[in-house]
Amino acid sequence: MTTGRATGLHALVLADGDRPAGAALDAAWPGWDHDVALVVAADGGARLAADLGLAIDRWVGDGDSIPPEDLAALEERGVTVRRASPDKDESDSELAVLEAMAAGAGRITILGALGGRRLDHLLANVALLAHPALAGIPARLLDERSRLSLVDAPIGGPVQRRDLAGRVGDLVSLLPWGAGIGRVRTSGLRYPLRDEPLPAGPARGLSNVRVAPDAWIDVRGGRLLVIESPATLGP
Repeated sequence: MTTGRATGLHALVLADGDRPAGAALDAAWPGWDHDVALVVAADGGARLAADLGLAIDRWVGDGDSIPPEDLAALEERGVTVRRASPDKDESDSELAVLEAMAAGAGRITILGALGGRRLDHLLANVALLAHPALAGIPARLLDERSRLSLVDAPIGGPVQRRDLAGRVGDLVSLLPWGAGIGRVRTSGLRYPLRDEPLPAGPARGLSNVRVAPDAWIDVRGGRLLVIESPATLGP
């Protein structure tokens, strides 16, 4: 396996939230697993692997969400296992992202990060998109209902363009992450933004619709959370 960010190694992180079905992922986001070269499981996220036909390369966590016999089986299969203390500052999902970065990931897809029993874990997983270690690295959270990514355009820096190519009719929500966005410009969405601010609080960027397959957004002066949803979910 070739590693290194220059090669764009695609790493898959398996978190311990709701378990997406492979067929539903394929239908919602064709090619979502293209060129995956590394699979890192975060504790109980290892349970996602079998359902999705994936082989785990590395496992990290404190072991509170996986049966000991399952973890022993991973070790027997030659999976690299890194046990963390339960008294830690990072979530298991964060440790898995850092593990993928240490292995040279050039882009990261995180599954199992949405849903689950705890809202605080869901929000912390979404916040991982703003992790300093991921600066400049394409990263996304994925399930059969949503695809989340973050556009980071530091204040005073250049405009950041994000390609939003995809199916006509799919929903696209643009939500400010942090204090708010300086300016946003869009193309290919039903409700255009023409170099307009998106302040935190108002729902101005919620439930837009892709009307062209080659949509895009320009962001200047802030962070913007992009949430795409298949049109079959409705408004």
